[in-house]
Amino acid sequence: MNTIKLALLSLSLASTVSLAGECTGPEMPTMPDGGTSSMEQMLAGQKSVKEFQTANLEYMACLDPQITAARAELEAGEASAEDKIKQLEEAYNDAVSKEEEVAGQFNTEIREYKAANPG
Repeated sequence: MNTIKLALLSLSLASTVSLAGECTGPEMPTMPDGGTSSMEQMLAGQKSVKEFQTANLEYMACLDPQITAARAELEAGEASAEDKIKQLEEAYNDAVSKEEEVAGQFNTEIREYKAANPG
């Protein structure tokens, strides 16, 4: 019975790990220049930021099961899973950092737009 469970776990982990190639982080959006952009350009920038955020959440959701699988591998005694966990968590944390960076940059551009276009 334990052999069957281990075989199923191994098969499950192998299929999850193969998803690694399918997880691709989105490209950072191009920010409008708040000091010189029109309202239309700012709205287009906002749209690209929202698209980035959606794609980034999908990317992080793609990484989640891989992290879980790698942790299960580590618990099952696979020492190589430790490096895999580190790489996956690093990718996840990098995605979170990019999300914060994009939000911060766009907020700066909004402030610059408002300063250049009072009223």
